[in-house]
Amino acid sequence: MEAFLLVSSFGDIRLWSADTPAGEVNPPSRKNLSILYLGPDAGTSRHRAAALRRMGHDVAIVDPWRSIPRSRLMKKWLHHSGALFLGGFIEKRILAALPAQKFDLVWVDGGGLVSASLVRELKKRFGRVINYNLDDPFGTRDGRKWRHYLTAIPNYDLVVVVRECNVAEAAGRGAKDVLLVSRSADEVAHKRQTLDQSDFPKWSSEVVFVGTWMPERGPFLSRLIELGVPLAIYGDRWDRAAEWPILKQHWRGPGLYIDEEYSKAIQAAKLCIGLLSVGNRDTCTQRSFEVPYLQSVLCAERTSEHLSLYQEDAEAVFWNTAEECAEKCRELLADPVRRAELAARGRARCLRNGTTNEQVLHQILSRTFPQKKEHSLRAKAAASAR
Repeated sequence: MEAFLLVSSFGDIRLWSADTPAGEVNPPSRKNLSILYLGPDAGTSRHRAAALRRMGHDVAIVDPWRSIPRSRLMKKWLHHSGALFLGGFIEKRILAALPAQKFDLVWVDGGGLVSASLVRELKKRFGRVINYNLDDPFGTRDGRKWRHYLTAIPNYDLVVVVRECNVAEAAGRGAKDVLLVSRSADEVAHKRQTLDQSDFPKWSSEVVFVGTWMPERGPFLSRLIELGVPLAIYGDRWDRAAEWPILKQHWRGPGLYIDEEYSKAIQAAKLCIGLLSVGNRDTCTQRSFEVPYLQSVLCAERTSEHLSLYQEDAEAVFWNTAEECAEKCRELLADPVRRAELAARGRARCLRNGTTNEQVLHQILSRTFPQKKEHSLRAKAAASAR
């Protein structure tokens, strides 16, 4: 059994191994933080808030998206204009929704609706304000969606990004401190489900892709189908694809936003395709971490980041073209023993990499509160001297 000694920034030490149950991989904190979590109460944002709670912190969620009317027109305006003319209105609504209590930290997740003025007001009231962004707000895919985020960057105490290219871009925008972290699976939301006989007719598949339609994805998946890959697709907006006449027979339904259903679809698939977002400058995606954590086989585009995360053909499989992907799918579908080995090794590597929420969030808090890290190092030195 491989084991790792984790030294908490709060001065605690715990032995962690690949066999440690989910929810117990985080070092316990000596001081619970009171955190105002300003982010969507949905998706991976909700997973991160829940992980902070599991780590022992008190977390109050205020969802900025609940400060605005819900309509298709409003959604388009926010995406294409970056909440133009709405900054003051949104700020007032968010401030009015804040709990009447003190916080040690304000965690802004995403930040597309959070203006520089609001960040300054939050700093005045509570002190430290940090930002975590899973997207690529410096890229071109989302137009002006990230207008507020980009102007607010100099006001954050820490800007956390998941793409290496974003580090210099954030610094160039005036960030005081930038931290690059890995994307991560969630220890609870992505825990393996117990599948019974009633689950298999609904969720089982030979090869699955779970994700939203993007222009570059339609041609690739339609080519896999032409090459004979028995594909199942879950995700939104696929009817917009020019290849929809080919894809629609393989489309099983919209995106899987219920954690249990998502996990079952991944677990019940023999192979899971991982596609990047070209417009988001991806070199990996959430699936790159969630699929191995769920102990399924990741079959993704070959990138330098994927190759650094998993040993090719031992812990995951990679490809450069649809033809290579189809060939690997055919080989693995005919070899259940190798699939089981790949899945087990991929999960073990995921755990060794520490690419789960509690581990990554611990890195962020350690950077946010460096004085506690110094105390931790002194505690470790004292322990070694005994």
